[in-house]
Amino acid sequence: MLELSSILKNAHTNVMGIINITPDSFYPGSRVNEKQLLSRTEKMIREGVEIVDLGGESTKPGADVVPFEEEVKRVIPAVKTIRAHFDVPISVDTYKSELAKIALEEGANIINDISALRMDEHMASVVAHYGCPVILMHMKGTPKTMQQSPQYDDVINEIIDFFRGRIEFATNKGIRQENIVLDPGIGFGKTLEHNLTILKRIDEFKSLRFPLLVGASRKSMIGMILDLPAEERLNGTLAITAYCAMHDIDIVRVHDVKENVEIIRIIEAIKNVGDKMGKQV
Repeated sequence: MLELSSILKNAHTNVMGIINITPDSFYPGSRVNEKQLLSRTEKMIREGVEIVDLGGESTKPGADVVPFEEEVKRVIPAVKTIRAHFDVPISVDTYKSELAKIALEEGANIINDISALRMDEHMASVVAHYGCPVILMHMKGTPKTMQQSPQYDDVINEIIDFFRGRIEFATNKGIRQENIVLDPGIGFGKTLEHNLTILKRIDEFKSLRFPLLVGASRKSMIGMILDLPAEERLNGTLAITAYCAMHDIDIVRVHDVKENVEIIRIIEAIKNVGDKMGKQV
């Protein structure tokens, strides 16, 4: 099993590309069918993706739970197909332990759990057993209920306290600290103000000393600011990616690999001017 340290490039904002094997993800451009899977993956790799993230259940606000059998039918063949053709690290976006187990057996490398190991009591044991990296995301409520008037006294400190509790839970279950990534959960039980506050104060999460992931690509917060549908939110996404790169965020989870990779390269060239890479630009 790949260690997190061998997946992430140090001193670099890594790009995770979203591939949704679902009919109802909020951004139609992220959806693929069986015939499109290999070409989409190959395109992302060519464009510089570091991780591909496979999802078989939409987690947009108000989304219904997909039956386990249907999620397996969507995700596992995709994992097998990608692994048979490419060495790219594969993340599986699921909170279901049995699906995670099958996916890891078939070649997946990372489990991306929106519930931070809370929605399936066996998930922590599966992650610990396989020794794989895991992404712990903050979410208030469930995808079905999370946007029903979410409230916080202090959104940053409450998320930090949540992470402390989940890190302790994970390590007590045998998950190694060096395999944990934290995601503050943009859009998961947050208002626009909460999301903007998370970004404005993103450096405060670094006090926890774990890699950070930000997933804001084409989300409704961008639509609220720019009054644009998901199909027209690329520029807003790139603004957030540039901001994340300036703040040394470890991973951005995005729909559009090429554009985000290029933004990060420019930001990092500016940040690193004077070193070897900067002199070559």
